Amino acid sequence: MRSASVRRVGDESTFMFADIAGFTALTEAHGDDEAADLALEFCRRVSRQLGPEDGEVVKTIGDAVMVRLTSAGRAIRLGVAIVEDLMSEHGQPTVRVGMHSGPATRRGGDYFGTTVNLAARIAAAAAGGEVLISETVRQLGAAALSDVAVTARGEARFRNVAAPVALYAVHRAHEPGRRQHPLDPVCRMAVVPGREARRVTHGDTIHFFCSELCADRFSAAPGDYVGSMRAT
Repeated sequence: MRSASVRRVGDESTFMFADIAGFTALTEAHGDDEAADLALEFCRRVSRQLGPEDGEVVKTIGDAVMVRLTSAGRAIRLGVAIVEDLMSEHGQPTVRVGMHSGPATRRGGDYFGTTVNLAARIAAAAAGGEVLISETVRQLGAAALSDVAVTARGEARFRNVAAPVALYAVHRAHEPGRRQHPLDPVCRMAVVPGREARRVTHGDTIHFFCSELCADRFSAAPGDYVGSMRAT
């Protein structure tokens, strides 16, 4: 017999995962305490975006937050807001977001099932500063896409998922270039030009740094960072 604490939620739920891209690099550059503070503030800012009817923050795990939303459209708007508003300021880490819609099983305060697993996989496939959605989310959230641009990312194959999954990147339609500041190549944090601690030209590229420490580390071993898009 099914426990009273187990409840099945329907297809209208959308599960979203968001985390800090390059969190390991950030921790290495700025230390455990500052990285932990940034992760906690990130999770708090996501939580404050949710209204009472929007859904719930299911849990936070380190630098990641899992959210269940009652509307795919609201999930899309929240994902875009996280990337383009909340975390686009100077000195903020870059984040990535992924989501999928469908049924799941609630046990206590957590959710389990194929939908949740796939949402987590999609989030892990996103690049820093990117919001990835599944075909299911795109269809269910169509009404919310009037001011959101959708770019097909092709099909992805995930381990233990039989069929390929069509993925789409979304961002605000009136910002085709997706307003993004340069990233410090050492810690992966956003740096607003003019507010950098230092800028260094390496080859044909100007790199911006949030701190003298990051600039010194880069100058000592630029090959460790040039072209690196570490996401862990």
